[in-house]
Amino acid sequence: MVLTINVALLLAVVIFVRLRRRTQARSRADEKMTVAIVLVFGILIAPTAFGRGVLDIVSQLARSISESGSP
Repeated sequence: MVLTINVALLLAVVIFVRLRRRTQARSRADEKMTVAIVLVFGILIAPTAFGRGVLDIVSQLARSISESGSP
């Protein structure tokens, strides 16, 4: 039996646990580590079908917001 771990899923769990902590309890180094983890998570999730779907949704939202502001 082979056990595989999806690194993106593991990082999502780590991000969730880190962001649940109180803001006052975080040091600058801790905040920098969280940012680095989130960046790595973004790099891992971007080439997947889920990442492309999120990109499409965000781009449609940005397009609709920019079009609503123009006369």
